[in-house]
Amino acid sequence: MRADLVEEAAKHITEYPILINLVSKRVRQIASGRSPLVDRRPGLRDADLALLEIIQGKITPLNIDDN
Repeated sequence: MRADLVEEAAKHITEYPILINLVSKRVRQIASGRSPLVDRRPGLRDADLALLEIIQGKITPLNIDDN
């Protein structure tokens, strides 16, 4: 995971255990075939995609199961 993305996502999800659980769950979803909600850029891993989704407000603890 990119540290800059973790820091930015932590501004949106301030409790680290919740942030880590959210990222982990989203990574599992992406790995199992769900499409990312952000553009996949070269060099970004699934965890980075999950962090970008959190930063952009596309994933929250309330809607993670809907995506």
